[in-house]
Amino acid sequence: MKSVLLIGLGRFGRHVAMKLNEMGHQVMAIDNREERVDAVLHYVTNAQIGDSTSEDFLSSLGVGNYDVCIVAIGDDFQSSLETASLLKEMGAKLVVARASRDVQAKFLLRNGADEVVYPEKQLASWTAIRYTADHILDYVELDDDYSIFELDIPKEWCGKTIGTLNIRQKFGINILGIRENGILNMNITPETNLSKENSILVLGRQKAIQKYFHI
Repeated sequence: MKSVLLIGLGRFGRHVAMKLNEMGHQVMAIDNREERVDAVLHYVTNAQIGDSTSEDFLSSLGVGNYDVCIVAIGDDFQSSLETASLLKEMGAKLVVARASRDVQAKFLLRNGADEVVYPEKQLASWTAIRYTADHILDYVELDDDYSIFELDIPKEWCGKTIGTLNIRQKFGINILGIRENGILNMNITPETNLSKENSILVLGRQKAIQKYFHI
């Protein structure tokens, strides 16, 4: 369990709060609008109405005591930038800030943010890839080169073992797990047999996976 300071409770921030609650973390939620704070009260440990660009207000929260500070402000970049800067000045251990464009990310990283997330950009990429191929079930981009895909098992693989296919040596693609009846099994071996009822989790370079699986 970690302690999280979540600043900004718009749609993105609210969903972050709900997920953190589901994971069992302690969350202090902050926003300058009362209705937004009220909307997350059931999902957080504590919540306050306040201005995160106020040094006095942030100081009263004990910023350095949190494992991570998430700046989820999406409608006021100036406030997001000032908040990230103040958090780092006050000794925040890890500052994660939301950005909408590359130029925002650059400013945030130069002024206090340790990490930057792009909710719209990341979801747009996932949507474009997920829904333009019939056999992709899920997709996670790790960096510009590597990704994890969950895919239907190709017909030519059915009835064969992972060791027989040997796609790691041939194509640089790693099979991480198999999902059967909704249950993901990560304990696979070269002797694991594949069937059409399964889906697979694979890791590799995007270009290699896209080429091999005709994505």
